[in-house]
Amino acid sequence: MSVATVQVLLQAPDVRSGGLDVADAELLLAHVLDRSRSWLYAHRDDPVGPADAERYRALLARRAAGEPVAYLTGRRGFWSFDLRVTPDTLIPRPETELLVELALARLPATADLRLADLGTGSGAIALALAHERPRARMVAVDLSPGALEVARANAAELGLANVEFRQGDWLAPLAGERFDLIASNPPYIAEGDPHLDDLRHEPAPALSSGQDGLDAIRTIAREAPGHLVPGGWLLLEHGWDQGDAVRAILDAAGFDEVRTDRDLEDRDRVTSGRWPG
Repeated sequence: MSVATVQVLLQAPDVRSGGLDVADAELLLAHVLDRSRSWLYAHRDDPVGPADAERYRALLARRAAGEPVAYLTGRRGFWSFDLRVTPDTLIPRPETELLVELALARLPATADLRLADLGTGSGAIALALAHERPRARMVAVDLSPGALEVARANAAELGLANVEFRQGDWLAPLAGERFDLIASNPPYIAEGDPHLDDLRHEPAPALSSGQDGLDAIRTIAREAPGHLVPGGWLLLEHGWDQGDAVRAILDAAGFDEVRTDRDLEDRDRVTSGRWPG
């Protein structure tokens, strides 16, 4: 039997015939071998042991069946981090980094601030803000105990001590407290949207919210004023076609300076508003 090498495994028929992306195959093999993708390029002719080869092929089969690479490797890059992810959490997306950038633009680096992240999932937004604003105190909220476990592990791995995690539904765990900024990437896909099938491996409650996808955003916009200091900001990520609707929701809730910012693909992505004061 011929010895499997890095090159042979990356060009295996189950990669080509399964329609798998070569980059995905490289990520999976690098994960199995506990190496970087750049290492693979420099060691194409290195042999791969039978156990590792079999484990790699098993992951390829799962990827061909639709499981996201991030769940197969248990990691996903976001901001300047490499975060743990599990099926209890959404997989962080690059477009969410826009929300982080917009929040940081509203947060002086030298101020003692109180921040909140609603529906924190893996902790991506909360940890990025806590890292970039070390004087801030961040409260990260999620309804899912499994998601909070992942977020806590990520905070510990990154050595971030200025983040507190609380379980609960949206702003309920923030009773009696006010914040300088509240951020959220809530579920915003409409129930029954055909795109949900493509996301079937991710937690459904973190994806869809009501017939038009805006129920969670309505709840947050309605309750956030009771938890913002005068002049405090609310930032919400949403779908590319929801900018008009989300601006109307924030306007109706009494926010000032309501605007929608576009992502790198020139799509409506984050709507923000400032509480008067």
